[in-house]
Amino acid sequence: MAKNRQNDTEAKGTTPGEETVSQTEEAVEEVSGEAVAEEGAAEAEEAEEVPKSPEELMEEKIKAAEAKAAENYDRLLRSTAEFDNYKKRSAREFQESKKYANEAFIKQLLPVIDNLERAVESIGDEGDDSGQGVIEGVKMTLSEIFKVFDKFHLKPLESQGKPFDPNFHQAVIQEETNSVPENTVVKEMQKGYLLHDRLIRPAMVVVSKAAAKSAGENEKAEAE
Repeated sequence: MAKNRQNDTEAKGTTPGEETVSQTEEAVEEVSGEAVAEEGAAEAEEAEEVPKSPEELMEEKIKAAEAKAAENYDRLLRSTAEFDNYKKRSAREFQESKKYANEAFIKQLLPVIDNLERAVESIGDEGDDSGQGVIEGVKMTLSEIFKVFDKFHLKPLESQGKPFDPNFHQAVIQEETNSVPENTVVKEMQKGYLLHDRLIRPAMVVVSKAAAKSAGENEKAEAE
């Protein structure tokens, strides 16, 4: 077989090495030809592209301008809405600060009112004429103070006889009794106050609880 191949090669007038080099060169030429053909096709496609007319270019510019205008309009709407929210929030915060501007001062004044009320309660209707005159003066002072409080929308909580409410009342002790329903305010140790609709001090109260039943009452209940 080898001898036959050698004879074929000799018949063609080439050696085996020359035949291999020739085949490689043919392959390279084939690849180069394909690359050139592809480049030629690309150049032909580019050559086939028709330049855009002025009308088409103007239309593209108009579309781009419309898209930019829509984007800017949307941004303007967002900025306007945010600014409106800011104005409303600022106005609300200003009204709140104005509404409760005197809260700190009133809180400092409340203990003074408590002391005046305790002084009136401690003496009551007892004492000589001079003592009663002082008490009447204190009562008049308290009355005038409460008139001022009313102008600034400060009002005391009405707690006596009301159901206990942890949002407005602070329970000090519980008192056993059956004269009122359970969890009822039976005594007010210290008044609570509202400034407009805000609680600035809860009322300190005594709350009722059911009295323990006696042995006879327990026996009667069991018999029933």
